[in-house]
Amino acid sequence: MASPLPVEPKQVNILVLDQEGPSATALRQVLDSEGWRVRVVSGAKLLLTELKTGEWSLVIANIALLGLDSPGYLTLRELASVPAEEGGRLRGLFLVPEMAGSQFVGTLEKARLPYVVRPYHLHDFLEKVGDLLVEVNAIAAPLRQVRYEFGGLRKKKRAANRTTSMFASRDEYSYSEEELAEYEKQESESSRSKRGKPRTNLGDPLR
Repeated sequence: MASPLPVEPKQVNILVLDQEGPSATALRQVLDSEGWRVRVVSGAKLLLTELKTGEWSLVIANIALLGLDSPGYLTLRELASVPAEEGGRLRGLFLVPEMAGSQFVGTLEKARLPYVVRPYHLHDFLEKVGDLLVEVNAIAAPLRQVRYEFGGLRKKKRAANRTTSMFASRDEYSYSEEELAEYEKQESESSRSKRGKPRTNLGDPLR
């Protein structure tokens, strides 16, 4: 009896609406590191165009670029609210600027839409992304740990009291937007200086 053919892993497609710049680049790099296909757009019209394709599993949108009464927000809210058992294949995660939290958070919570307030913890962000992808069956299991340790960004806040766990706690290792941008800058410089040499990850605890 012939062995069954291996099942190809499903391609995860993530669309990001954010302003162009180091933060968006760093966000893309973090998501890319999980092997997901990521596209960043900087305008609400482009977001609407991409939503019509139906190819995205998750949309991460800067709510400040959409507003709460725009066609982009209303369309994304409607699509992201459809339960998976009723054919929902897309989820939305909203990025809320810290200074604008009072303007958007109440409405997002009332609509039961997930969000993160900048600056956010990398662990929290990836866990939320993973949970949303599980909801639409884009990945099989939730992400409960960050796969890669960003050595240049690591914060040892409590070195003396650190646990012996294989994984760092959220308090010991957390990342702000500025730190992610700095990491992206360091990676770019490293790539230029080591062009032609394979990159080496310093840690991949889940593999």
